[in-house]
Amino acid sequence: MGLRGQRVVVIGGTSGIGLAIAEGAAREGARVVVASRRQESVDAALKVLPEDAEGHVLDATDEDAVRGFFAEIGGYDHLVFTAGDSLLLETVAETSIGAARRFLDTRLFGAYTAVKYGVGTIRPGGSVVLTTGTAGQRPMPGSSVASALCGAMESLTRALAVELAPVRVNVVSPGVVRTELWRTLPEAVREELYRSSAESLPVGRMGEPADVAEAYLYLMRGGYSTGSVVVVDGGGTLV
Repeated sequence: MGLRGQRVVVIGGTSGIGLAIAEGAAREGARVVVASRRQESVDAALKVLPEDAEGHVLDATDEDAVRGFFAEIGGYDHLVFTAGDSLLLETVAETSIGAARRFLDTRLFGAYTAVKYGVGTIRPGGSVVLTTGTAGQRPMPGSSVASALCGAMESLTRALAVELAPVRVNVVSPGVVRTELWRTLPEAVREELYRSSAESLPVGRMGEPADVAEAYLYLMRGGYSTGSVVVVDGGGTLV
């Protein structure tokens, strides 16, 4: 049930959790394909991935580009979608509708588009693993758009698991993890978030990308899992 000899496509796979997934899959013997919006991010990822890794520039919000990407890469075994810009954390009054739509465009409709055009070339026994977040289960002030996204991703996963069977479709729900998603916060605010999160969690520390990557690797290997939401949050939803 391992990943050796399989081909894993990670959209959003050049940094943070996505890169950790690509690195983990490669260690297990998979050939990885990573895609990101920026060429410099792709180049940086390929420097740390094995020589047989492939890198592509891809805007997940561009339907024609996504269609062309899957036509170009051909057959593969697992699709992982982790792409997304920085989190939108504003009150309803502060949030512009345009900003909310742009946020959902990459994370929700980008994932939908990737599945639409990518599922046809997934080999037998393959899978799709999407990404949500614990804001859907435990929202906080300023997280209305993020929480809406998370609820939508969980429902989408269940619907796709039924519609696309026997292709397995699952979703991972990370808690607060030390990634580039928080880069728009002032450094002092960001560090305070990390510190307070670590102190409040039952595990007593911040999550790292490699911690969450393990869940994606499990769902790719786990041939009996579909329609599942795997929460990796250090116990954050418990406290």
